[in-house]
Formats: sequence, structure tokens, C-alpha cells
Amino acid sequence: MTEKTITVVRTRVALQQQVRDWKAAGETVGFVPTMGALHGGHISLVEKAKENASRTITSIFVNPAQFAPGEDFDTYPRREEGDLALLAAAGCDVVYLPGVAEMYPDGSVTDVRVNAMSDLLDGVYRPHFFYGVATVVARLFLHAQPDVAVFGEKDFQQLQIIRRMVDDLGFPIRIIGGETRREPDGLAQSSRNLYLSAAERRAAGAMYAALHRASVRLSIGALPGDVRAEAQAHILNAGFRSVDYIALVDPGTLAALPDDVPLAPDTPARLLAAGWLGRTRLIDNLSVSR
Repeated sequence: MTEKTITVVRTRVALQQQVRDWKAAGETVGFVPTMGALHGGHISLVEKAKENASRTITSIFVNPAQFAPGEDFDTYPRREEGDLALLAAAGCDVVYLPGVAEMYPDGSVTDVRVNAMSDLLDGVYRPHFFYGVATVVARLFLHAQPDVAVFGEKDFQQLQIIRRMVDDLGFPIRIIGGETRREPDGLAQSSRNLYLSAAERRAAGAMYAALHRASVRLSIGALPGDVRAEAQAHILNAGFRSVDYIALVDPGTLAALPDDVPLAPDTPARLLAAGWLGRTRLIDNLSVSR
């Protein structure tokens, strides 16, 4: 069986020409933005894009605008050759590999800010982060001009912020959330899992275990404050050095739900967590309903 030939494009002009040719032929375009170091979770997003469009583009760009000084921009894993092989095997049509100058031309001063939602949860601990995400995703959307874009539910706050941006700015793009892919012990697949030592990797599944137990307790009427405290204790006892947050929120607005009132029947909610295991920051989330 012959492996599909994959096209690599490095400039906006070339990418837009390819998209124009596809659309002139009546084809639709699905888009998956990534920062590379691809794993099974990314490939599942590509597969979902293929289900919803006749052509698929994946971008790989480690975005400097979403890293603060002292964060892991320089050490973030970069595996271009391996990523291209994975995408070719997955049947992706085009990989967009822009450089920094292509994404942020000299003199560029325009940013995109999704206010309020970007300042909650992860935004408290990484106040720069979602402004960098919104800016680069808006630029990638203009470069790729997709009909559909797929983002992983593992990064649930990011997914909801992108949905808000698309609604507010009127991008003619359908945003689809892709289910979180997990390891056998429940750990959400992530490029940063590569940072974990062997001992840390054995402990890492505790975050999912704590969230899963919490979601069950919430579904039968336990108080959110009690559930969050128990989940935090479970994660810390497993060896995490700190927990940034465990939050129960409205999934649309990301606003916190009250600690002292059980989740109302048929009320959708999302349980999110972030914590540090050694030098690695892990995040996860689960849908909750009563």
C-alpha cells in the first residue's frame, strides 16, 4: 500500500493558493492547529477534520506569543520529521509550517483579546497565555481559511475561548471539539507528558482518577466545595507538588458554580484541574451532569 504524499507549505501565499484551488473545485477544508510533538490525541483531531471536510490542513507552529519569560518555549519538544510522518500516515493533505516572521511580520502590532474568559482558570496563572492563543489562531484562520476547525477538549478553556472569538468576530468557521485521548491509566495525552520522569509518569494518572471520582460524587448530589477539596487532597497525596485549581464551572461561560449548592438536575457543568508534577504542569477536565 502506497503512503499518501503530503504537501508541506511554509508561506501564507502558497497556502491560500492551495485553498483557493480546492474551493474552486467544490471541496471543503478542515483545519487542525498544533504546536507539533504530535501524539494520538492530535491524530484523532485530524481524523475528525477528515470526517467533516474533503481536505485537511494541519499547522505546526510553536507560538512565542503564548509563552511568558521563563516558560518552556526554548525547550518545547520539536519533532518535525516524525510529525510529518504521522500526518502522512493519517492522510492529512497539507502541513503548514510557517516561521515566526510569517506569522508575525516586522512591525506587527495587532493582537486579539477575548476578555473575561481569558482571565479565569489558567488565565490566573498564565495571564499572557490566551491572548497569545487567540492572536495566533485568528491569524492561522486567515491564512488557512477553513470551513471547519478542530480543537481538543483536553484544552477545554482554550476551546471555549476560540468558540467565543469565532462568534464575536464572525469567522465563517465551524468549531468542533475533539474528545480527549487518554493513556490506560487515564492520563490525558499531551506533548508535555514527555517531560515526566518515570516516577512522575506513574503518579500522573492520579489527576484523572481524582476528577473521575469527583464527577461521580457531583452527579449524586455532593456539595462542590467538599468534592473539590477531596480531589485536591487526592492529587497532592499522589505526589503532585501543587494544585493550581480544581474548578466546577458553567461550560459555556467558564464562570464558577457555587461551592455550597449541589449541582442541579440536568444542569451541564465542567470540572477542570491544573497542577504541577515535578517541573511539568498538567491539566485535565471532565464533563459533569446530575
